[in-house]
Amino acid sequence: MTKKAEWPRKLRSQEWYGGTSRDVIYHRGWMKNQGYPHDLFDGRPVIGILNTWSDMTPCNGHLRELAEKVKAGVWEAGGFPMEVPVFSASENTFRPTAMMYRNLAALAIEETIRGQPMDGCVLLVGCDKTTPSLIMAAASVDLPSIVVTGGPMLNGYFRGERVGSGTHLWKFSEMVKAGEMTQDEFLEAEASMSRSSGTCNTMGTASTMASMAEALGMALSGNAAIPGVDSRRKVMAQLTGRRIVQMVKDDLKPSDIMTKQAFENAIRTNAAIGGSTNAVIHLLAMAGRVGIDLTLDDWDRCGRDVPTIVNLMPSGKYLMEEFFYAGGLPVVIKRLGEAGLLHKDALTVSGETMWDEVKDVVNWNEDVILPTDKALTQSGGIVVVRGNLAPKGAVLKPSAASPHLLTHRGRAVVFEDIDDYKAKINDDNLDIDETCIMVMKNCGPKGYPGMAEVGNMGLPPKVLKKGITDMVRISDARMSGTAYGTVVLHTSPEAAVGGPLAVVKNGDFIELDVPNRRLHLDISDAELALRLAEWQPNHNLPTSGYAFLHQQHVEGADTGADLDFLKGCRGSAVGKDSH
Repeated sequence: MTKKAEWPRKLRSQEWYGGTSRDVIYHRGWMKNQGYPHDLFDGRPVIGILNTWSDMTPCNGHLRELAEKVKAGVWEAGGFPMEVPVFSASENTFRPTAMMYRNLAALAIEETIRGQPMDGCVLLVGCDKTTPSLIMAAASVDLPSIVVTGGPMLNGYFRGERVGSGTHLWKFSEMVKAGEMTQDEFLEAEASMSRSSGTCNTMGTASTMASMAEALGMALSGNAAIPGVDSRRKVMAQLTGRRIVQMVKDDLKPSDIMTKQAFENAIRTNAAIGGSTNAVIHLLAMAGRVGIDLTLDDWDRCGRDVPTIVNLMPSGKYLMEEFFYAGGLPVVIKRLGEAGLLHKDALTVSGETMWDEVKDVVNWNEDVILPTDKALTQSGGIVVVRGNLAPKGAVLKPSAASPHLLTHRGRAVVFEDIDDYKAKINDDNLDIDETCIMVMKNCGPKGYPGMAEVGNMGLPPKVLKKGITDMVRISDARMSGTAYGTVVLHTSPEAAVGGPLAVVKNGDFIELDVPNRRLHLDISDAELALRLAEWQPNHNLPTSGYAFLHQQHVEGADTGADLDFLKGCRGSAVGKDSH
């Protein structure tokens, strides 16, 4: 199955380093000030290690150590490694939201690859937006590329209870509001949430996107679940360094791997693991970069009948550490293959097919990776609902939702934006109860700007104090992959561009019917048309900087929220030399 290309052959790095011209001596000579011997520029593969390490991206804080292991692998395979620091969109620190900078990172990294003498790339990632941004960039340039992630944190524990990063942040916060936990206890629990290097230890967006990279075939088999501090994570990094050199020799590129079949494999894998709704928006954007026609309909079609068999928070009870010990993602992919839900011949970065990579793996813990007849939910894929409230679609994660709310009609309680929500939600005079539907506007790609993870609105304290832990919530925002609840997200068109969400009023009734994929605002067509005709935008528009560029060019959530001028933009990976 391995793709082969003529070898040896002249690589693109030789446009910079090969020969005796003035321009070549300029490029090569300056590199030698780092002590590189002359024979390293002899035409061997130059590998760019694109490192998203940053002290302000704590999930990726250990990636410099992993980069050294990648380098060792590249050297061993006869390549020439060069570590390159790249834009690191931290989920923890970036304001207004890291999602606004995913596209900027992808654009910057695309040009980093295109403009420098790399023959292949190792994408060293971890935190939520770093994985999609680097894959998007690599797909646009289409040089041989491979992903290695930093891995999840070890389990957290607080007073004998497993603590999932993110998931328990939301849980404990609601407990404080309900009077079930003191603020001092919440602060004590903080120390248990992030106790080692790595990304979230739940099936949050970081672990989901690591799984998506592996399911797409863009990472070596078994990469997704190895804990960040496990020695086997270092081994994976070194093996990845070895593999990228052969990928360059074989000319095995993202466009060879990221096919429609690969994306369908990833969608089904996301359903089986109970993955983040954020995977929807990222895979749509990635597909756009390789010119693959992937839509929300593909998400519903491919994921609808796939059971969620990974018993991890926020849908289940375990964490990524146990998932790794049970056998990790290869076991899940094998299960899909056995059920006839896998394109077995999809090519991976190993040069082998997806099925050849997983056919012999063993499930070591059937309480973590469940048998199909004991699945968390039999229909675990991301649900796409449509109707007059979401003509272009909205998404919901059934494995994290309350079954009794999947068919629900309720009175709308409307928040015009996140600030309006924060100002009202703790007011005991707010006219709301558990039968209502919470609606928040102006939090989409243009409206926030950047589409923040605020869709999992916390419930009002007076409802929490009744022992109620879930209500239907609807917005054009996103939700953290670590969060849970009956939350309708990514409502498109978004409110900020005049989508129907913009004209929902307090007291309107809304129907959510997940089995029939319906989201309906109970007003007449004439009334809806009148409201839309009278609508005026009420959010501030940026006037300069990247925020202005983003607001002018970002597309809707239903197509991946990429910048409109970047989709399907693969071009020459070698530019003109100006020297």
